[in-house]
Amino acid sequence: MKILIVDDEEHILLSTKSVLSFAGIQDVKTIEDSRLVMPILASEIIDLIILDLFMPYMSGKDLLNAISQNYPHIPIIVMTAADEVETAVECMKAGAFDYLVKPVENTRLTTSVKRTIEIHSLKYQVMQLQEHLLGNTIKNPSAFDPIITASPKMSSLFQYCEAIAESGQPVTVIGATGVGKELVAKAIHDVSGLGGNFVAVNVAGLDDHMFSDTLFGHRKGAFTGADQTRRGLIAQATGGTLFLDEIGDLSETSQIKLLRLLQEQEYYQVGSDIPQISDARIIAATNKDLRKMVEKGTFRNDLYFRLCTHQVQIPPLRDRLEDIPLLLEHFLDKAAKTMKKKKPSYPAELITLLSSYDFPGNVRELKALVFDTVARHNNGMLSLKRFRELVGNQPSPPASTPFKTKLWSIHCRGDCSDCQKSAR
Repeated sequence: MKILIVDDEEHILLSTKSVLSFAGIQDVKTIEDSRLVMPILASEIIDLIILDLFMPYMSGKDLLNAISQNYPHIPIIVMTAADEVETAVECMKAGAFDYLVKPVENTRLTTSVKRTIEIHSLKYQVMQLQEHLLGNTIKNPSAFDPIITASPKMSSLFQYCEAIAESGQPVTVIGATGVGKELVAKAIHDVSGLGGNFVAVNVAGLDDHMFSDTLFGHRKGAFTGADQTRRGLIAQATGGTLFLDEIGDLSETSQIKLLRLLQEQEYYQVGSDIPQISDARIIAATNKDLRKMVEKGTFRNDLYFRLCTHQVQIPPLRDRLEDIPLLLEHFLDKAAKTMKKKKPSYPAELITLLSSYDFPGNVRELKALVFDTVARHNNGMLSLKRFRELVGNQPSPPASTPFKTKLWSIHCRGDCSDCQKSAR
């Protein structure tokens, strides 16, 4: 977010910019001459304006009206010495988002700015979501290439991921074990345009000390054995994404520290009382029902709502059976290359056999099954015997009902004839 501060008093500009900078808001532009504001808005992208009312040349009231008429999408915070209810009402009617009376407390200023940015961001997200869902297309299909799928459900999920990717808000990816939560999180990062790294960590089993040390790092001498300063993963994710897997297993103390990181964008290294600013985007994942955990008191309610600004629910494999032929072919090819064997063929009945299985371990279980079978295979066609041993003795399907699927393109979701094929 780029912020423009307009005030004819230089010390106000400097102090306001310093307060915002300390709060982690770095992209701030200041201007003393109110006549230059409209030309700047015509040539630059400004996301928020902090505006004084009483200035020479062009008053703040005139600027407020002009900006509201020509750039209604830019939120404006009026910051003035006029402590008058009538003036405040007039400004709010003219389009001001908030009204601050000088001298403004630092906390009041940063809270107003952050709240304005958050609401502005949410409006932008709604617009992006409408554009993606109404457009019914995926603009960055390459970001989702690692996810092997032919499911329209997954195509809709990809569209939603694209719509929220640039928001910068926290995302929680929900799904059963083995559905590919980290792959979806990585795709969101790739689409977001963030220049930093995608840093993943499984927080299950981390006690509070290990959680703090792993994420936030420590200063030299912070504890026995801390021979040198260590950067935490949150620092490694600067400008990028920090992916927290198994967030439902986080201890209560660690939940409080994560909440502060989300609310204030700051954290403390172990052994340090100097706050560090973080701009890393947080994506969490879990296979647990966080709502029920909140009701039971094992997961903080405020953290839940912070993390779940956006929720991505990945359907289990049993709800997208059209993916089984693709995944089977993919894992057979991958297993054969890994083990330096010729890719084996399989009987048509295998697809229906696998489609009748519940796959509690989802895609990960199917992968393990295929790799194990290929490892035991010598030559010829794969035998159904081994699959039946692994998935259970399912009845053989009639030969007249082979499983077929339509391969929906993630570009057009099957609307064009070129994207419709039958799976072998």
